[in-house]
Amino acid sequence: MPNANAQTLDAYWMPFTANRQFKADPRLLASARGMYYADPDGRQVLDGTAGLWCVNAGHGRVEIAEAASRQLLELDYAPSFQMGHPVAFQFADALAAIAPGGPEAGLDRVFFANSGSEAVDSALKIALAYQRAVGQGTRTRLIGRERGYHGVGFGGISVGGLVNNRRAFPTLNGADHLRHTHDLERNAFSRGLPEHGAELADDLERLVALHGAETIAAVIVEPVAGSAGVLLPPEGYLERLRAICDRHGILLIFDEVITGFGRLGTPFAVDYFGVVPDLVTTAKGITNGAIPLGAVFASRRVHDALMTGPEAAIEFFHGYTYSGHPVACAAGLATLDIYRREGLLTRAARTAEAWSQAIHGLRSSPHVIDIRTIGLMAGVELAPRPGEPGKRAYEVFTDCFRNGLLVRVTGDIVALSPPLIAEAAYIDELVDKLGAALARVA
Repeated sequence: MPNANAQTLDAYWMPFTANRQFKADPRLLASARGMYYADPDGRQVLDGTAGLWCVNAGHGRVEIAEAASRQLLELDYAPSFQMGHPVAFQFADALAAIAPGGPEAGLDRVFFANSGSEAVDSALKIALAYQRAVGQGTRTRLIGRERGYHGVGFGGISVGGLVNNRRAFPTLNGADHLRHTHDLERNAFSRGLPEHGAELADDLERLVALHGAETIAAVIVEPVAGSAGVLLPPEGYLERLRAICDRHGILLIFDEVITGFGRLGTPFAVDYFGVVPDLVTTAKGITNGAIPLGAVFASRRVHDALMTGPEAAIEFFHGYTYSGHPVACAAGLATLDIYRREGLLTRAARTAEAWSQAIHGLRSSPHVIDIRTIGLMAGVELAPRPGEPGKRAYEVFTDCFRNGLLVRVTGDIVALSPPLIAEAAYIDELVDKLGAALARVA
């Protein structure tokens, strides 16, 4: 038997990581509380990324741990195929009560998954099943957007637009992509939503003309493209996209795995932008990152279209062993209680202006070519080094970690999304440390 006290780094094949580089110089996080991680030596690291966009209420929330512990002792697991357990229905009801767009939007039917990737693949399947149910079986094509990220299932990478996630794997036949909305030349250092680019939504008309509307089931976009570096939708873009989908009978899916649960200062981006899609995917903040869980909010129109045929027949041949897992649902209920009690689903609306001012204060830092903020998220874009794309931002990332700040990088963009509990002192600390790192790396 191996010595349990002898830790090695060899066995763990890490995801989305340069494994050899990491294991030569590891960055380990051993504990967390509030706004800070601590490494194995106890050194404090300010969390500038809410873990991975998910720890919205801060770390170490006792209420969530206790709820999960109680549920483990009461009911650790129950199957969800042809069976049920109370906490899954309770959590679905609690989610429906805060559903994207409010009661009038009708997005109050909840399908549980275990991650954002699974939520996306579930939503894509729901869209295809809906089109068949309403007699539109020729609609099998799925449309994503360049620079979009929708997880790592084969459906998600097919509609996703991050090249490295797609090039090594086969993708679904017929998937296509809208142009992305990132326009540095016209929109750099915008305050608020970019002024230029609403017409980019019309790219869907090009795909309709190319493929035929009768072949397109759904379009999926992130309202704010988080993983690509906080790419904001231009003024009027989402409204225009919704109108085009309506005109051609195409379902619209919002991927709110990142923007859901208060990141923009509203419960969901649907509420922020006032644009109602047909399906919404969520995960991450749904349990404050404590236990894996994802969910799809479906409109009643989509859901009810599938509730036809013999009552004894399964309406939707899809699901997971851990769909609606009792412990995850208990953690989710405790998380929603925290969000409600502390006003976290709307708190970022009160901190967004101070956050924007502080982050835009980095504009004069070396090699900064754009800064984008919305709610409590930001992208700081750096000029790439000639012939070495991504290297400058990676060095900023490692320098920040050595000096007590966790940021995320994608290409040459530094992405920031601190826990929603962040107060002014934490924002000042984050900006000071990031500014110092930008200066040192330059």
